[in-house]
Amino acid sequence: MARAIMIQGAGSNVGKSILVAGIARALCKRGYKVAPFKPQNMSNNAAVTSDGGEIGRAQALQARACGLAPHTDMNPVLLKPETDVGAQVIVHGHRVATVKARDYGKMKATLMPAVLDSFQRLAADVDFVIVEGAGSPAEINLRDGDIANMGFAEAADVPVVLIGDIDRGGVIAQLVGTHAVLPPADRDRIKAFAVNKFRGDVSLFKDGATSIVNMTGWANLGTVPWFADAHKLPAEDIMDIASSGDGHIKIVVPRLSRIANFDDLDPLASEPNVTIEIVDAGRPLPADADVILLPGTKSTIGDLAYLRAQGWDIDILGHVRRGGHVLGICGGYQMLGAWIDDPGGIEGIAERVAGLGLLDVETVMTGDKRLAEVTARDIATGTSLSAYEIHIGRTTGMDCDRPWFEIEGRPEGAQSASGRIKGCYLHGLFASDSFRHSYLAPFGLDAPQSDFEASVDETLDALAKHMETHLDIDTLINAAGEV
Repeated sequence: MARAIMIQGAGSNVGKSILVAGIARALCKRGYKVAPFKPQNMSNNAAVTSDGGEIGRAQALQARACGLAPHTDMNPVLLKPETDVGAQVIVHGHRVATVKARDYGKMKATLMPAVLDSFQRLAADVDFVIVEGAGSPAEINLRDGDIANMGFAEAADVPVVLIGDIDRGGVIAQLVGTHAVLPPADRDRIKAFAVNKFRGDVSLFKDGATSIVNMTGWANLGTVPWFADAHKLPAEDIMDIASSGDGHIKIVVPRLSRIANFDDLDPLASEPNVTIEIVDAGRPLPADADVILLPGTKSTIGDLAYLRAQGWDIDILGHVRRGGHVLGICGGYQMLGAWIDDPGGIEGIAERVAGLGLLDVETVMTGDKRLAEVTARDIATGTSLSAYEIHIGRTTGMDCDRPWFEIEGRPEGAQSASGRIKGCYLHGLFASDSFRHSYLAPFGLDAPQSDFEASVDETLDALAKHMETHLDIDTLINAAGEV
């Protein structure tokens, strides 16, 4: 029979995803078979799963920490924001609806059976399930119909550990305040707490931790220092993506409002010779870029309008006139074309809009989404790589006659006659060391500098050691319940 524990946060972005990955890896090293689980996630950074669906990228990283292939049961409900008030609802890896926030409040309670089915299937095949909450259980206005925090914990009868974020300040108030506002049954479900992201001398918080114990009655699992290598792991939230590096190869990325699947940047950022510069709204794109990379987006037409509102289209055209390179991935690829046609209003209203006109291609939005893990070959160099596709829309045109890749005999992507403008639907392509190095070589990468996949696993091992050093894992195991 499996055991389970749920990691909830006293607020958003307290570091739950990284903690779950580290705890899971630590338990695996102790000999447990472990699986991650997040009932409901909200993220446009998704991963394609072994069973042909999609889940949050954080759960894919946690699966990797457990030595498992990502599966849709690890994140049965995924919300992908398309506008400020609406999101695509993914259940068991596939889109079921696009709803406004107020309508999802009515819908979410109907999703509990799907959530529990996934949880029970996972638990039947492992020794331990580490469950991650979303947001905070202190949002008691969202308690009715909840499937993300205490609603799930109650339905599945899973004990809870509450995490506070000391880096934001007020961590005692975060934890004790949560205790104060929760109804008794939810409060009693919390068995322990931990404080995350401490900077400096941990012993200085000893009295603070004692105060939390005295005011809540919860066990203290420990105070976890800031994990300095967290940036080496794929980020879940675009707000966690920042400019990095001081190498001589400069790749500039406009921060689109609905940016999606930005894990393409992580392997590039791992190269010592590369600088990744993320450009926020209100700033021009730097004129000294070697490459402007247009990333994926959940709303291609909306983000194309956003790009133009920042004046970035003018910056991109100037960059091209100066001989610069432009790379578009997925939604960014669609933007590079002459037209984007959405006759069915899949992204909002039915419309046909002009693209940037840098590739002689046109995209028609279609209702079916392609989700696939693929092995591709760079036609120019013969380099093979693993990647994944996660997109709507079909792209055709003259520049597709100059494909960038070949996938099982079919062409993929397009490039201009000069070869300086390239686009494709392949995500994760730069995780391949050989392809990444061949792509960067013309910009002055002298020799391979990094092994990205090995670096991720080494960082997960270091994270597990960090958890074992600073968290009371034995008490956490004892607090877990049988499911």
